[in-house]
Amino acid sequence: MFDIAVIGKGPAGISAAINGAQRNKKVIIFGGDSRKVAWSPSISNYAGFIDIKGTELIEALNHHLSSVKVELSDKRVIAVYSMGDYFSIQAEKEMIEAKTVILSVGVDFKKSIENEDKFLGNGVSYCATCDAPLYKGKTVVVVGYNEESYREADFLSEICSKIFFVPVFKMKYKFKENVTLLDDSPLRFEGEMKAEKLVFKNSEIKADGFFVIKDSLPISSLVPGLETDGPHVKVDRMMKTNIEGLYAAGDITGKPYQIGKAVGEGQVAALEAVEFLSKK
Repeated sequence: MFDIAVIGKGPAGISAAINGAQRNKKVIIFGGDSRKVAWSPSISNYAGFIDIKGTELIEALNHHLSSVKVELSDKRVIAVYSMGDYFSIQAEKEMIEAKTVILSVGVDFKKSIENEDKFLGNGVSYCATCDAPLYKGKTVVVVGYNEESYREADFLSEICSKIFFVPVFKMKYKFKENVTLLDDSPLRFEGEMKAEKLVFKNSEIKADGFFVIKDSLPISSLVPGLETDGPHVKVDRMMKTNIEGLYAAGDITGKPYQIGKAVGEGQVAALEAVEFLSKK
């Protein structure tokens, strides 16, 4: 069991992981590099750097992270469950346990498809690796918001008989013959007990299952029972949420969306987690 699990590998998450490890805690961090930071051509308001490219800052953060003992995982976290004295983290098909959790997943302002939450787990999935076997030989729709979605659709094409891929995020990719690209805007899921069809602006498709692949999951789906304020997690000054042992840091806690704020909150969250662990 880990002492601290950090979900999200942006500036806040890396800061939290470093500070937790420096206090001799067993730490794991989930996620990939922050594309928001990497895409920044110039950062001039982060103390210590007069002018630095986003890619250069990512490199510096990862170099610092590599200097401490932290386990890295690129597995996609699907859900975090509070079990009372610890947390159970569903990372794709694996369940990982941690005594405390720090959320630093950023904010995704993309609007969810109508009824997405309603049918989650009932025909709608966020993880192809997890749920692909349920649709062997069947027809599925994949709505892709990132580069990963192309690989997920390709993986599903080896298991399912027919794939309809809706590329919200555009890039070139060579799919197998059983993958059909659909350039339309998804509006809502419809069905009785489970999602049965996806209605688009100009069409609709019936399928056995639907996969929505995006960078950040709705925070209400990620952590059951977590108090939120719109797209943000409610925290106090010590980065504590309403769930004991669960902290949040970075953009997910609200404005301003700045690297300096994220790094500071990551440190506060980690030190509070360490303090919490010392009392257990």
